Amino acid sequence: MIVVHHLNLSRSHRVLWLLEELGLPYEIRHYERDPRTLLAPAELQEVHPLGKSPVLTDGDMTLAESGAILEYLAERAGSLQVPPGSPDRARYLYWLHYAEGSLMPPLFLKLLFERIEKAPVPFFVKPVTRRIAAQGRERYVLPQLRRHMDFVESELSGREWFAGDAFTAADIQMSYPLEAARQRVGLEGRPRIRAFLDRIQSRPAFQKAQARGGDFGIPAFPD
Repeated sequence: MIVVHHLNLSRSHRVLWLLEELGLPYEIRHYERDPRTLLAPAELQEVHPLGKSPVLTDGDMTLAESGAILEYLAERAGSLQVPPGSPDRARYLYWLHYAEGSLMPPLFLKLLFERIEKAPVPFFVKPVTRRIAAQGRERYVLPQLRRHMDFVESELSGREWFAGDAFTAADIQMSYPLEAARQRVGLEGRPRIRAFLDRIQSRPAFQKAQARGGDFGIPAFPD
């Protein structure tokens, strides 16, 4: 039996969503973030040494990392993937891994620099920490985010889905960073990204996953 070790407000929503799309039976073991720190509970370390979510167990196999889990499930079911040899295979693999490998890091850094700016520090160093954080955000993070968002918006020109004409696990993988971008930088001037998010959230499987796992949201700070 497939078991999803599901943390509220986390990347593991994507795993529930894919399982609903595939129609595979699964169980959920729920974990809750610490309401003060928003970190994952220590109990997750009993499942995987890093103590993060998502984690999936399937019999004796334990697998972490959302991209690896989605690829594993799509291949197991033989659905919502682009098979080897297909002209769209490279696009599928690219977007499946771009989401966490390229798009999430600057989104995380933006949040981190904002935290540094607001962190309580001695008054005599506060101007220094604020200046460093502001310069890092303005000179590096925001230009990178604008470039990424321009790129994603352009890649949705003339298509509804990232890997080709059909909805795939790559679209599920892209949902989290694009929702994070909506909350952290906004989507003004990005009508194709907004339309993509509207499309995926209207899917019955997305809504079923939300009903079983709780609200799909982005925490104020990653686990």
